[in-house]
Amino acid sequence: MKNNFIIKKILKNITDVVGNGKISLHEPVFWGNEKKYLSNCIDSTFVSSAGKFVDSFEEKIKKYTKSNYVLATNSGTSAMHISFIVSDIRKNDEVLIPALNFVASSNATIYCGAIPHFIDVEKKTLGVDAEKLYNYLKKISKKKGNHCYNIKTKRRIKALIPTHTFGHSVNLDKIIKITKLFNLDLIEDAAESFGSFYKKRHLGTFGRMGILSFNGNKTITTGSGGAILIKNKSDFIKAKKLINVSKISHKWKLIYDGIGYNYKMSSLQAALGCAQLENLEKIISKKYKLLKKYKNSFKENFYGKIFEQNDFRRSNYWLQTLILNENCSKIRDAILERGNLKKIQLRPVWRLMHKLKHLKKFPRMNLAVAEKLERRIINLPSSIYN
Repeated sequence: MKNNFIIKKILKNITDVVGNGKISLHEPVFWGNEKKYLSNCIDSTFVSSAGKFVDSFEEKIKKYTKSNYVLATNSGTSAMHISFIVSDIRKNDEVLIPALNFVASSNATIYCGAIPHFIDVEKKTLGVDAEKLYNYLKKISKKKGNHCYNIKTKRRIKALIPTHTFGHSVNLDKIIKITKLFNLDLIEDAAESFGSFYKKRHLGTFGRMGILSFNGNKTITTGSGGAILIKNKSDFIKAKKLINVSKISHKWKLIYDGIGYNYKMSSLQAALGCAQLENLEKIISKKYKLLKKYKNSFKENFYGKIFEQNDFRRSNYWLQTLILNENCSKIRDAILERGNLKKIQLRPVWRLMHKLKHLKKFPRMNLAVAEKLERRIINLPSSIYN
């Protein structure tokens, strides 16, 4: 009886914000120049990777994020893969990845023949627990020359890939210190974080590279698509060539001097993105209004709390998130099932990486916090129509 009461109360708190009827988790908004720019793109006949819109989109992202260099790609996963290649992540290297995560970074690691090594997260940010990671690396690794090696496996630990979960920043000051202490490349998974900042600096610009996603369910969308934010010119030149199938620039000859990837963003996608960018700040403003509504609705609910990031970070609040109290974790699935039966699209957090069939064999630290959070997180309807 008590569990049923809790489920009803939580669902009422949600419907008080989003209403009844079919409610999606996250829908894109098209309230600007999308049709106009798409029509212009079609009229130009440059609908593939050539044309003005890709260059314009990259320049607009560069200006907004203040990244040194930007490359638009056909997905966030493509952006991640190229970043790993450019960072010289090789076969049998270990890559530190949070277990509470979308699968893209683990898959991109395996594309390179490297080894995902799963690490724990903290409750405060839902991202990498820097202090726990520091203590772990002190025990399991040693530095040799300019690299860090796993004492047990003898493999090089090459990179740390922190995820800014749901648009919320990790503690980048501590993360950067760790990468310097242990000679690790820092590649930020900012796929969910376009419009999010840490100390007034855009996420994805702190490491050697950072990646963004513009999938249909993100804060702004290009249908599908992504981008690489790049610090160094040499990395930019290499990445630009790789996403264009390693083609050597020439007016009319078709010459390819190595393995490359057909990862460039299309002009049609970029045209959509240019229009979406014009309303980014308006979208984020509405995200904050939605956060306030959820906080007010749940303020007297003793069974869960709306996740909020304060201090010197600005989150884009891509997905509004409810963290159930530990004693309510056993009814999470019942809440999800009941909500979805009512056509309210609630979602659990991703299944932890080490629990996925193709990732079970890979190394991991103690994941106590990630294990607890997995059972307690519910993503709430986050469309700004709500």
